[in-house]
Amino acid sequence: MRNEKMRKFPKRLDWYIIKKFIGTYVYSIVLIISISIVFDVNENLAKFTSFHAPLRAIVFDYYMNFVPYFANLFSPLFVFIAVIFFTSKLAGNSEIIAMLACGMSFKRLLRPYLISAALIAVLNYYLGAYVIPQGNIVRHDFESLYKNNKKNTSASNIQLMVDKGVVAYISQYDDLRKTGYGFALYKFENKKLVSQMNANIIQYDTIAEERYHWKARNYKIRTLKGMREQITSGSELDTLIQMEPMDLVFSKGQQETFTSPELLRYISKQQERGSSNVVQYEVEFHKRIASSFASFILTIIGVSLSSRKRKGGMGLYLGIGLALSFTYILLQTVSATFAINANTPPMLAAWVPNILYAFIAYFCYRQAPN
Repeated sequence: MRNEKMRKFPKRLDWYIIKKFIGTYVYSIVLIISISIVFDVNENLAKFTSFHAPLRAIVFDYYMNFVPYFANLFSPLFVFIAVIFFTSKLAGNSEIIAMLACGMSFKRLLRPYLISAALIAVLNYYLGAYVIPQGNIVRHDFESLYKNNKKNTSASNIQLMVDKGVVAYISQYDDLRKTGYGFALYKFENKKLVSQMNANIIQYDTIAEERYHWKARNYKIRTLKGMREQITSGSELDTLIQMEPMDLVFSKGQQETFTSPELLRYISKQQERGSSNVVQYEVEFHKRIASSFASFILTIIGVSLSSRKRKGGMGLYLGIGLALSFTYILLQTVSATFAINANTPPMLAAWVPNILYAFIAYFCYRQAPN
């Protein structure tokens, strides 16, 4: 019994493969991201100069957040390259032949690979769900100031349900000042209007301790009770309305700036309001989970393809690996676009690449040497 338990623990051979895997994975990230930075600097240097971007902001606000974002985005590619690269070298040195000749099964050989894939998957999910969204806020702000010089800071004719039977309307909204103009709040009971508040200006209180705190200026409230109407007015009123600035102005890539718990809260809140503008947020939430599982699928494909010793070295398998990795990333993008534009279920759209590549992984596994 004790010997059986000990077999489950990583052995020296397992640690050898894990170190090779993780080391090659990190090396490929450093190499490819370094090349990406060089191309990005070359492409955007003129924009940075024309918009007078400070060097400190370029380094710390842009590139310090550029690196983890793209490293995590293309992590499946780096996993595949790492597996193909060092497994082909092991096969070329007849190390895998020696392992299999000693009675080790291919399934047993996969164990250290899957342990490494699990470590990478957990790290990718944690970074993508909690860390990188915070950096994306800084990066997007930098891009709007010094790169694209565009940021959606206003909206008009906004209408949304802020509570059950309560509808808010804002004629014009300025996100820089967190101020709305031409505000109206309607409350209905049994499809009948029972109260209405109008205000020339409504401003979000950014320093209030509680959320949803707004200040209405030059307001008038009409309360309807049967055939009677009561009107109250004033110059300023502190009120709680269940809406926030993020509900009023939408910008490209905004879903990337939310952590996963924030995405869930936002999706739930928007669905309660009956909003249809949540598909990209749902896709983003499910994609973060699906991308993490891709490490396992692509690892199995990579090991199965490159574990045989063949003439010609790793060139062919590296090419196949790159093609499959880029196809996976392309399929992710295409399925997300279908979900947004063609009413495909967001969860299905996020998991389609994994489902398809799981079949490819199973086929490659069946063809692997034993």
